[in-house]
Amino acid sequence: MNDLPRIQFVASPSGGAAQSGRGLPHSRTLTRGRGHLTCAKRLGLRQSSGAFPRPTVWLVFALPLLLTLIGCTTTRVGQIEPRRGDEIVAAGQFFHTGTPVVLWLDPGGYDGYRVERRFAPIEVSDWETSHEEIKSLKTPNRYGLRQKSLTAEEVERVRGGGWDLPLLQSVVDQFVLHFDVCGISRTCFLVLQDDRDLSVHFMLDLDGTIYQTLDLKERAWQATTSNDRSIGIEIANMGAYPVNGKNPFGQWYQTNANGQTTITLPARLGDGGIRTKNFTGHPARPQPVRGTIQGEDLIQYDFTPQQYAALTRLTAALTKVFPKIKCAYPVDAAGKLIPRKLPDADLKNYSGVIGHYHIQTNKTDPGPALDWERVIGGAKKILAADAPKPPLLTPRAAAAQPTRHP
Repeated sequence: MNDLPRIQFVASPSGGAAQSGRGLPHSRTLTRGRGHLTCAKRLGLRQSSGAFPRPTVWLVFALPLLLTLIGCTTTRVGQIEPRRGDEIVAAGQFFHTGTPVVLWLDPGGYDGYRVERRFAPIEVSDWETSHEEIKSLKTPNRYGLRQKSLTAEEVERVRGGGWDLPLLQSVVDQFVLHFDVCGISRTCFLVLQDDRDLSVHFMLDLDGTIYQTLDLKERAWQATTSNDRSIGIEIANMGAYPVNGKNPFGQWYQTNANGQTTITLPARLGDGGIRTKNFTGHPARPQPVRGTIQGEDLIQYDFTPQQYAALTRLTAALTKVFPKIKCAYPVDAAGKLIPRKLPDADLKNYSGVIGHYHIQTNKTDPGPALDWERVIGGAKKILAADAPKPPLLTPRAAAAQPTRHP
């Protein structure tokens, strides 16, 4: 697995300067001449009487190429700021994840800010008509303001959208995992936006594509009492069912003579809107996984390897951007996953990655199939690889270092 690219400064969607994940952002908007001299100072080059000293005349010719190589290039009006396609947005700033992300800003994205229905015929998709036709839709906005932990002064400052990253980092401390019981992200957004008056920050499709529908500053309606403090993701999966009860697995999963299980979308869904063309998904484990959630014996097909890989990288990125989200999941005194709702006091004090069933007694998602250690353990490895390395010391300097005792 490749290392996660360092969370770093890139341009913000609002046009402002974005904050670096480590240290201050490098100045990239520099004018020729003065800007080059600013970069020259960063390189340790000196000026003398307004010009470079004669012994370094060669730098006059070499400097433009050198500055280009280190990133100190001139930014021109109207110049496109390139993106990698792996960015998430928090408080108007882009952060890299190392995995494909489609924003609500992008072609093919899902826009949680729209008030009309996404999949209704356009002539009847407006809010007034939608409200009349779909009685479950109560408000044109399917999201709100994170204000529970804010002061009155802070609420006034951010109510128009004026969140800064440090304030958002002080509020968000949970990452909530859901399965969508829709099977694909397109259907998930249809249910949330067009039918149920709900929202979620991220959706994770079968092929590992992540869709972000709202800036993380928004209070998505996805986890009741944790909405003000959490970020949520709906993972495409048909869900968990009682062992001896009815389930839709026969319509979605086919196992061949070799014991290989593939995901087969019902014909009515076409290609499902899956971004990877001709994608054939399969659960990470071929047989349904059995486990107990909320005291109920359930079975569920596992998530796809592509979903695990994307979720792991997203988890690493979120726990780095939001330091209060610990890279951990709820465990008991023996270190084992807690498969039920947390007591109210424990939930109030919990900061980290969490399941929907840890928040509500009537929920079982993300189900018994989710391999928590695969996600959290993998995210920790990414974070460790991305951490700054200690400086290389000479033997004498190393010997002079104080001894650390466990």
